[in-house]
Amino acid sequence: MSAQGHGTVDFGAAPGTGGTGVTLHVGSQGGILTSSDVEVWLRCEDSADHSADEHFIENIRVRAGKIIAADGFDVVPECLLGSTWGVWNYSWVWN
Repeated sequence: MSAQGHGTVDFGAAPGTGGTGVTLHVGSQGGILTSSDVEVWLRCEDSADHSADEHFIENIRVRAGKIIAADGFDVVPECLLGSTWGVWNYSWVWN
């Protein structure tokens, strides 16, 4: 079994933060195992605050964090250079 989906991360109002310490949880993934492979990436699509082009060039990284069997996984976003603000889109898949 596998699944895929999309989500958003909100770094708050300008001037924003680097996202340090932010962790999101993707739940309701009943078939996921601790041995599953999880990928997360920034989705180049307009959000409420940023254009698709900004998604492409901004120095934001989203990573898969802890996997919890029969539940889901964590998404760990961070701004790699300086700070950022607003809502950014990400996508995920697990197998």
